[in-house]
Amino acid sequence: MRLIADPAEVRGLCSSLPRPLGFVPTMGALHEGHLALVARARERSASVVASLFVNPLQFGAGEDLQRYPRDFAGDRGKLEAAGVDLLFGPSPEAMYPATFSTSIDAGSMADSFEGAIRPGHFAGVATVVVKLLHLVGPDALFLGQKDAQQTAVLHRVIHDLALPVEVEIVETVREADGLALSSRNAYLNESERAAAPTLHRCLLALRAALERGASKSEASAQARGTLAGGAKLDYLDVVDAETFEPIDDVRPPAFVIGAARFGTTRLIDNLWIREARA
Repeated sequence: MRLIADPAEVRGLCSSLPRPLGFVPTMGALHEGHLALVARARERSASVVASLFVNPLQFGAGEDLQRYPRDFAGDRGKLEAAGVDLLFGPSPEAMYPATFSTSIDAGSMADSFEGAIRPGHFAGVATVVVKLLHLVGPDALFLGQKDAQQTAVLHRVIHDLALPVEVEIVETVREADGLALSSRNAYLNESERAAAPTLHRCLLALRAALERGASKSEASAQARGTLAGGAKLDYLDVVDAETFEPIDDVRPPAFVIGAARFGTTRLIDNLWIREARA
């Protein structure tokens, strides 16, 4: 695996790789969820490029940019073992020099749910991903389902800007108790970790209640009762998978989405409804 840090070099190197070229952008602190993206890219691509870059543009005031876990050497080893051909690991200064002043407005889809709680977050995500796509020039982009709203925003940006890349969403990887794998799980203490899987149970309960014919308000009330005491729910809803507009049932394609705080750690999760359930 070749390691490149200079944005000026990565475009030429990627253009010389065998096609099709799959791309997996990451912020490091890699777990099996990230490696599932690489595995899917490896299945579908002659060459795989990954990036490892903690993007400061997507962290707001008071968020955990400095605290965000970093293990470049460990992550590099995992990506090499997973079959990545080229790793792009730039510095913030290389990606955003002093003269950098451009930002992508991701539209109204970026203003609800995560966007409402983290203003500017999706503009930062869209800006870095578009720049990475421009530098790497992949045929396919592999994203994780856990960040459902992010995938919807990036789908829209890529469509609107006519970027020549296919997007594939890879299903969430979970612990045995249902907790979605996340780099932020490392922040949980023992009691918070024990409580965290109730967010997934909350989503399952909402979906089940709606499928039994409960109204959305009734289903939401029932589902909230499954969340661990002491956890604080930020939101719980069902949304259209493409527009992220709230809907009243679980007709596909849709996401059942939720976010909750366990102590000081904020986790998100979703259920992806791709087809009608029997």
